[in-house]
Amino acid sequence: MKGTPLDRRALERHPLPPVVDGDKHSKGRILIVAGSKDVPGAALLCATAAMRAGAGKLRIATVKSAAIPLGVAMPEAMVIGLPEDDGGGFASTAVARIAELAGEADCVVAGPGVRRNGTSGALADALLRSEAAVALDVAFLEALDASGVQRKTQPVLLPNASEMAALLGCDQDEVDSDPIACGQRAAKLYASDVLVKGVVSHVVTAAGESWTYEGGAPGLGVSGSGDMLAGIVGGLLARGAEPLNALLWAVWLHGEAGARLARKVGPIGFLAREIAGEIPTLLPR
Repeated sequence: MKGTPLDRRALERHPLPPVVDGDKHSKGRILIVAGSKDVPGAALLCATAAMRAGAGKLRIATVKSAAIPLGVAMPEAMVIGLPEDDGGGFASTAVARIAELAGEADCVVAGPGVRRNGTSGALADALLRSEAAVALDVAFLEALDASGVQRKTQPVLLPNASEMAALLGCDQDEVDSDPIACGQRAAKLYASDVLVKGVVSHVVTAAGESWTYEGGAPGLGVSGSGDMLAGIVGGLLARGAEPLNALLWAVWLHGEAGARLARKVGPIGFLAREIAGEIPTLLPR
């Protein structure tokens, strides 16, 4: 089973906001909640992709041990170092501050590199209560409660097959055999737009719509690639794109950036960080 081909024709029916002149505030405020003691670089990858997708004002909320290195590596960002637990993830005392920061943002991308712990569920709930557009990845996906939060905006979920299985409480084999049907179940259950990531990726909605992207390159299957994809979604959300439009464009931009790198470097061997550099020239003018 395949969805509508995700190509330029499909994207024309789901346009991005026009490029505007103005200061950093006119291009949207993004908060990235990412990183841990062991995986601080995920926040950097996600943030870089968000800025390459056109976000204007960047904040990164990360654990205290990662804050200074991230601030040096990403001078474009305000980096907020928050309390961490013994495992290097966010401590429970970080929840209130992250909720406050989300209230000051147009969109939030949360999850890349975050260590899942007892705080993850409370953090996911706090973000979904905010007015910001929200994209959730990795640790926060597994902490979602379908029956809990009254959402003010429709979130974007970015699971791979194993994370999708956890969301649905099913075996991964079921997701692998029918990713669109599983994605639609998750979209309805969590009132969200969902990407089922894989060699072939599928975007699905609670209304039963689906799109299938079969492009890209083998080299996209590499550490950090998903963090880049999450950042692209966030950058487009920050600019004011509707959640579904941001997700469709992000999947296509990520894949086409990989295809360009494959032509330049080879089908494998390029780094996830190199994806970001291809994004600006792929964006509509």
